[in-house]
Amino acid sequence: MSRILIIEDEAAIRRVLIKIISEENDTYNVEEASDGLEGIEKIKNNEYDLVFCDIKMPKMDGVEVLEKAKKIKPEIPIVMISGHGDIETAVNTMRLGAFDYISKPPDLNRLLNTVRNALEKKTLVLENKRLKKKVSKNYEMIGESAAISHIKDIIEKVAATDARVLITGPNGTGKELVAHWLHEKSDRHKAALIEVNCAAIPSELIESELFGHVKGSFTGANKDRAGKFEAANHGTIFLDEIGDMSLSAQAKVLRALQENKIARVGSDKDIKVNVRVIAATNKNLQEEITQGRFREDLYHRLAVILIKVPALNDRRDDIPLLVNFFASKICEEQGIPEKIFSEEAISLLQDYNWTGNIRELRNVVERLLILGEKTVSANDVKLFASK
Repeated sequence: MSRILIIEDEAAIRRVLIKIISEENDTYNVEEASDGLEGIEKIKNNEYDLVFCDIKMPKMDGVEVLEKAKKIKPEIPIVMISGHGDIETAVNTMRLGAFDYISKPPDLNRLLNTVRNALEKKTLVLENKRLKKKVSKNYEMIGESAAISHIKDIIEKVAATDARVLITGPNGTGKELVAHWLHEKSDRHKAALIEVNCAAIPSELIESELFGHVKGSFTGANKDRAGKFEAANHGTIFLDEIGDMSLSAQAKVLRALQENKIARVGSDKDIKVNVRVIAATNKNLQEEITQGRFREDLYHRLAVILIKVPALNDRRDDIPLLVNFFASKICEEQGIPEKIFSEEAISLLQDYNWTGNIRELRNVVERLLILGEKTVSANDVKLFASK
């Protein structure tokens, strides 16, 4: 059922439009408003698939209705209704976001074509939004435990914003997964997600890696080189293991967050960047601050939103889902005939002490698929899953 709103002060025109549209398709639910103020109230409080709006009306004219409606529900197609003297204004409303305009008295075929095209556009817009929300299968977040459900809820609320996020938790719990979800469900998903493992880069090179350098700025700098912040412009940068970053690099990251600009090593020229920052660490940054190894001002810049990823031992109820997910994925990737895990095997895996968290579980599942029988049994787990 498609809901259509007609905002028109002339009752005769409203009746004509309602009759034509309603008779065209009995799935069209047509409502009416006699002036702009009433129309805006209806748009605020209801979900419409299409709005027709007259240009010249008392209380609030159609141009103002269009501007307000686009702020309230930007995805709704709005078709302007124009009298003979309003054509120029109607054309101008297209620049303000109107879908189309029709003249009075309405031509039957043009009106119905406009209705069909506008409703089709609305469907495409909603489908596009749905696809944007989908996350790559490579980064699915598997689990239904309270802790994982809480993380998913936070991501749904935060992803569409540019709020900085600090992800904490032990190694192997899936902090990178959370970062990918945040990026792929954001409006920046078409731009790059640049990952930087701060623990894997020598301290003397981290600034060059993040901010780039100019030729001759240090030994081995044979040419100008852009850094990760520039590569992530208009996208997201994921600073993994940020607790291992040097204090001097922390100071530069702080400046980038405060001023949205960076300078390459060896240059005093500022480069503007528009980057969303997501950081992760397995360290207790409050303790690092106390020990003088992490800047408190940087912590507060990064930790606008905190997401704590639990250890696998704290979400054992998710292990059956994770085992089945990894088994299906690994069999497909490696061309292994599909295998299943017996209930007893999964029960044993749930009792296991997962010090390596999800990363360890995946490795054990892969080992069992390769070495175990067609149905992986409790005996297979005892033989091959031990450390």
